[in-house]
Amino acid sequence: MASSPCGSNSFDSGLEIKTRSVEQTLIPLVSQITTLINHKDKPRKSEKTLRAIQRVGQAVSIAVGRFVTVGEAIAIENQELKEEMSLACYEARRAGDTIARLTDVVTLEPPESDGRATIFSDKAGMVKAARMLLSSVTKVLVLADRIVIKQIIASRNKVLATLEQLEKVSSFQEFVQIFSQFGNEMVEFAHLTGDRQNDLKDEKKKSRMAAARAVLEKCTMMLLTASKTCLRHPDCDSARINKDSVFQRMRLALEQVIEIVTEARPNGEGDILPVSIFMGIREFKNQLEGLREGLCLLSKENLTALLEVILEHTEDFTDSAYTSHEHRGRILELSRQARLELEQLNAAWIQAQNPKTTEATEEMELAILKACQCMNELKKELHYAAAELAADLLKYRADHIVLKALKVSGGEGNLEVLAEYTCKLSEQKEQLVETCRLLRHISGTEPLEITCIHAEDTFQVIGPQIISAAQTLALHPSSKIAKENLDVFCEAWESQLNDMSILLREIIDLFEGRRGEKRTYLSLPRPGLSANLKTIKPVKLDSEEQTAIAKVGLELRLLTSDLDCESEKWEDQEHEIVRQGQGMSSMAYSMYLFTRGEGLLKTTQDLFHQAEVFAEEGFKLYSSLQAFSTQLGDDEKAIFTAEMEKLLALCQKLQITARMPVQGKNSTFLKVDSSIQNAKIILTVVVYILPLCNKIIKKYKCEQSSLGSPKSWRETPLQTPVHEVGLSGKNGNGFGVKSLEHHMANLTLHGTEGTSLCCDVYWNHYQEHP
Repeated sequence: MASSPCGSNSFDSGLEIKTRSVEQTLIPLVSQITTLINHKDKPRKSEKTLRAIQRVGQAVSIAVGRFVTVGEAIAIENQELKEEMSLACYEARRAGDTIARLTDVVTLEPPESDGRATIFSDKAGMVKAARMLLSSVTKVLVLADRIVIKQIIASRNKVLATLEQLEKVSSFQEFVQIFSQFGNEMVEFAHLTGDRQNDLKDEKKKSRMAAARAVLEKCTMMLLTASKTCLRHPDCDSARINKDSVFQRMRLALEQVIEIVTEARPNGEGDILPVSIFMGIREFKNQLEGLREGLCLLSKENLTALLEVILEHTEDFTDSAYTSHEHRGRILELSRQARLELEQLNAAWIQAQNPKTTEATEEMELAILKACQCMNELKKELHYAAAELAADLLKYRADHIVLKALKVSGGEGNLEVLAEYTCKLSEQKEQLVETCRLLRHISGTEPLEITCIHAEDTFQVIGPQIISAAQTLALHPSSKIAKENLDVFCEAWESQLNDMSILLREIIDLFEGRRGEKRTYLSLPRPGLSANLKTIKPVKLDSEEQTAIAKVGLELRLLTSDLDCESEKWEDQEHEIVRQGQGMSSMAYSMYLFTRGEGLLKTTQDLFHQAEVFAEEGFKLYSSLQAFSTQLGDDEKAIFTAEMEKLLALCQKLQITARMPVQGKNSTFLKVDSSIQNAKIILTVVVYILPLCNKIIKKYKCEQSSLGSPKSWRETPLQTPVHEVGLSGKNGNGFGVKSLEHHMANLTLHGTEGTSLCCDVYWNHYQEHP
């Protein structure tokens, strides 16, 4: 709205536009009014031009009339907003009528001898009417937005009330009944908050909303198993502690959602993130640039204080027991150098105040450059320190040895061994929390900072939850529900480790200027590519279709997580197989985002184009696997041949599906479903072959090194791997699709036949908005 023809960003109403839907609704109106106002200054217009302007004026008036009718209906249904809404509607209608009257040819001055007439000589009146129209329409939209907020609050209140009932239940039968109601209410809440998240303009608020909703999704499953465990073992303190922590976290997440949509903070606190080093360095360099331009009036003391704040935060790195000796020494040296550079800059600045000394100005310029360079070096060193620490930590924890030991010792009822591994998990938790804190300092953007904070909070909470769940199992080693409960919390831990891996990759890409590079596969249809797609009408899935497709979308997302995890296990990250595997993972991830109504794929046509490009990458992979197989023995080659043929057939099927023209809503949806299903099966093939290739390469390198120079596995260019594993196969480190589906679809009382709870609607929805 910054380009409003009325020359006001707030339109006299002082209303701030905070959602994309309000902004997008206003764009056509602004465009029409711009046409009316920004006409050429010639007072005389031909009859053809006058008729065109009249049509625009009438179109604006008619559109405003329809708009106001809806606004007035909303006012009737919402008495608390009736007065404000009615006034805004009245002003909008009056402004629309004024514009129609000013552009009416009949009311214009009669044409002169040259056949031209004067177009609304009262241009000031037109500007005033346009300003009033934009102001009043904006107010109607913002008032309507308040109703959406009211709906979210009402939905939250229902969820909270039912949550309190669930917490107090004493029988499983009662729990089943109330949880069914809870599931339906969570569906409604998730729909409302998901739409709101996508509609927010502020990326920081959008990230906070995503984090809160992620907590609610995962905690819903934890709530289910933790409550069942507590009901099964009512006298177990660890089971009660486990359950209470889940309920507490859900309440906090619900409260955070309301804080975001209402912009209200407890105790009047501002929505302020903790200061990160990268943000501090950015501000410091901006102040230095201000000195160069003569725009900055900061004193020497202020600049010094700003630098000291930055260096104080570097102590998070230098004081950390996990920072390497080399990085710690380099950070301390650069911190000392930064202070020296600032001292020299301050001296040059003082000399530059004398207008007679031109050399002083040059010295100041040099001092600014040196100070900026030093801060860049410090920034780089901090990035490498945190990124290397996180990468090593994730690699070391990939086998989940401690989690497996906790499950075994708990199942055996071995409290002594359990206590040993409980301490180890606590140490891991502290290391992960500190690593997330360091990653936040180097994240580079506020949304990534929020993601780091979310990861830190998640590890902080899930660690003790796993311990209490394991203690419960150890006290009741024969309890199936206690074992099931521990599995759920362990899956949540593994899922968060995977999310942390993705976060680290995004931070590194941003720092190295490669952000979006892996999204080259996500480009929308380009001229000359897949011309047959022009016959497909580009439509979006509605909410019902997104719900139906969400489950397979989440399964696709989990496969991309598996593939990313397997890729990280390769020693040679530049190997063709790994690089192409990551490429296919990125394409599949964009298709997953489409099932949520997010990402760069906005329409079904975009998805079909993406599916065709995905199939083409599969064909390239097939050729690469053929080259790879020529270096294998007979037994290994037989396995690869079977997988390659399977890959070829699957890619051909996906390509045919993507290119097949369809008509009608149902046919289009079936094509979307088929495309994503095929992509999922292809990706399972990739997940199967990638570790197989890695294993064979390591084996051959080991054998060749004992005989002489190892045979190079990079002589032949390769491409991303693939293999079909049934849906009952590996689910990877994602958040328990099978487990969640099982629990939400079948809530069964142990020892009581026939008691079950179906929550398929809830399951489908939450996969739409994970």
